[in-house]
Amino acid sequence: MSLASYLEAAPKAELHVHLEGSILPNILLALAKRNGVLLPTETEVGLREWFHFSDFLHFIEVYIAITRCLRDEEDYEYIAYEFGKEMARQNIRYAEVTFSPSTHHRLGIPFDIYFTGLCRGRDKARAEFGVDFNFVFDIVRNYDDASLCHELADYTTSVAIDGKDYGVIALGLGGLEAGYPAQPFAGYFKRALAAGLHSTPHSGETDGPQSIWASLGELQAERLGHGVRAIEDPELVRHLAHNKIPLEINPTSNICLRVYPSYAEHPFRRLYEAGVIVTVNSDDPPLFNTTLNQEVALLADTFHLDVDAIDEILLNGVRHSFLSAERKKSLETSFRSDLARLKKVHLNGNEAR
Repeated sequence: MSLASYLEAAPKAELHVHLEGSILPNILLALAKRNGVLLPTETEVGLREWFHFSDFLHFIEVYIAITRCLRDEEDYEYIAYEFGKEMARQNIRYAEVTFSPSTHHRLGIPFDIYFTGLCRGRDKARAEFGVDFNFVFDIVRNYDDASLCHELADYTTSVAIDGKDYGVIALGLGGLEAGYPAQPFAGYFKRALAAGLHSTPHSGETDGPQSIWASLGELQAERLGHGVRAIEDPELVRHLAHNKIPLEINPTSNICLRVYPSYAEHPFRRLYEAGVIVTVNSDDPPLFNTTLNQEVALLADTFHLDVDAIDEILLNGVRHSFLSAERKKSLETSFRSDLARLKKVHLNGNEAR
């Protein structure tokens, strides 16, 4: 037994993972066959090669191809169920899963079709695997047609509010960040917050600290998707630490998207040591050839954090979720109990460092 086996077995919560970008190659092949969709390849190996990130335009091409394979309630139920199954395999107990309604809407899929299917799949996974997840509906920001962009932002906000009592917990802002600032979307976030949803926009990934400041001011962000480029502004780092604004950090995604050239230059540890609340996440796991377990392993192997620090980061996923205070307290108690038990099994009672 070892620290590595302990981290694999440890209970986890994930706050930044895209449902469409989590569909595994074998699932996508089954969906494509079911719906008569031609993909560039008909093998899992070929799909994994095609998934391999080359640039943002290729990433979007893959994403659109994935969504074209989804047609009816059963398809959406299938991907939600399989997502829960993969959660269980990695000991992920809870997740807040980003989904982009406007992409499916533009392909002619009604809200009742995709959301009914997603909820059925989630409920089935909860019953069968004992895992749970809620949804973050995100606005896609990078449409050059301003009228279309606002039409789709309005649609996403409306269906997020409609789904609030059935597991939609937050409004997000995704898509290409650089060149597409937060300010035009302020009204949609104001509406969502007034309706009882939370705010967690992507920010500080492919754009710098000014994007984060805008998300905090214009969108009243309670958590930040990525946020790593805060490190470029010491005042912003102090602000995030003082105001306890968590970051949803995705190290491998940041390397694949060339936000940083290497893990050695990634600011995860510096942000943690500056007192910023950090969580670890997988973003679009098969598209970046990673898993949440692999991202957690980086905390020890690459960022050289000790087990106490890693435990706190894992607990941050629960403490800074958008669950109710009661649910968070119950889940954190369960995590702490399991972490203590697993240390005795995997670390022989020693605090590995």
